[in-house]
Amino acid sequence: MALDASADKRIPVTVLTGFLGAGKTTLLNRILTEQHGRRIAVIENEFGEIGIDQALVIDADEEVFEMNNGCICCTVRGDLIRILGALARRRDKFDQVIVETTGLADPGPVAQTFFVDEDIKEKYRLDGIVTLIDARHTPTRLDDSDEARQQVAFADVLVLNKLDLVTDQEASALESRVRAMNAVARLVRSTHAKVALDEVLEIGGFDLSRALERKPAFLEPEYPFEWGGAYELDEGTYSLSLSDGPDPTVGVLVRRDAEAPSEERLKTAAEQHFLSFVRDAAVIEPGASLSFEGPSVALDVSATGRHAFTLEVPERGTYALFTQHRPEEFALELTTKDGAALAPSASHDFAAAHEHNDRVTSVGLRSARPLDEEKFNAWISRLLREKGVDLFRTKGILALAGRANRYVVQGVHMLIDGGSDRPWGEEQPVSELVFIGRDLDRAALEAGWQSCQS
Repeated sequence: MALDASADKRIPVTVLTGFLGAGKTTLLNRILTEQHGRRIAVIENEFGEIGIDQALVIDADEEVFEMNNGCICCTVRGDLIRILGALARRRDKFDQVIVETTGLADPGPVAQTFFVDEDIKEKYRLDGIVTLIDARHTPTRLDDSDEARQQVAFADVLVLNKLDLVTDQEASALESRVRAMNAVARLVRSTHAKVALDEVLEIGGFDLSRALERKPAFLEPEYPFEWGGAYELDEGTYSLSLSDGPDPTVGVLVRRDAEAPSEERLKTAAEQHFLSFVRDAAVIEPGASLSFEGPSVALDVSATGRHAFTLEVPERGTYALFTQHRPEEFALELTTKDGAALAPSASHDFAAAHEHNDRVTSVGLRSARPLDEEKFNAWISRLLREKGVDLFRTKGILALAGRANRYVVQGVHMLIDGGSDRPWGEEQPVSELVFIGRDLDRAALEAGWQSCQS
């Protein structure tokens, strides 16, 4: 028997997902500008060095919260829980929430949040997962991307978008393919993300039983740890050092534990340690001296060389160290004051909740100087012609010499579109451009960008 969503007083949440360039922001802007009478809080997530998407969302009365410290499916049980918790305290300000994920997100862990976290489950209900599909590029992405396949598989609504870029035969073939992957989702065809709002909002569509069928371990907690180690430490001063690794930042948690160190203890205490990471521990800037003001301390270390922290241990006991990646990936060392390296008395490898192909990265470019429009057009055209197959997404806001308005560019592979936006007004004109793609050459992109400045 279907539940009556209208009788549920919890806050409805729509997860808006889809691979890079599928049209998520376009649909979000449509939702925010329609005269629907709903008050909507928006949570956006970006995979990139510079936050662009929030600036691309048009002015609206709705509140927009942005997370750009990594993929939402990797940090979902941290930042997302914190933001949802803060929103719940302002319940009178909005009627529903839209979570727009990065194009590289697996929506499974996002949905999981609304079923495994008790506080969130009490206040929110997952209304549905809406997946936008780029009709032109999705067939290729379904061949080479696990994330794209998961986005289709978990959807309650599949929006087959950008139909103006394909033939009727290509559209029908793609529809048949995604139907084979997800036969129960509602399928909506669109161009420029023009869909009726009742097709994507308040659909009461998320099916937990189907999610469990797709992924039997769906309700088992997924952690942002790949490794945990337990150490027996005396009171005193220690050094924790690490280098850059596979991600722009790496998270590390150190927590006191009342129980003796063992691999089994690390496994059973993982949820307790995770919740401390989410709710208790403050994020410490690199180079700081770390002390236990609470039960734990957390680090968020940027990938800019080697960092050393002084760790002040207040009393003898067991201390658990949890790391986002394996220690050898960023040369982590815990040493005594005299420089002697310490080995854990017990350790455990956790299955990563989500792992990106390390060939997919982002490069963010920024310039306070105006750009020469002719130079920029020549550079971007050449770049897309030569490297477009590896550029999943191009997006930016440009300050062009001689133009009083912001200039917005968005592209997918070799296709790019640009147009004049609102005036800069009193806002300082700054150009920002983000590339998300495979095997990006940062030095070459930075050199090309510099050549465009007037």
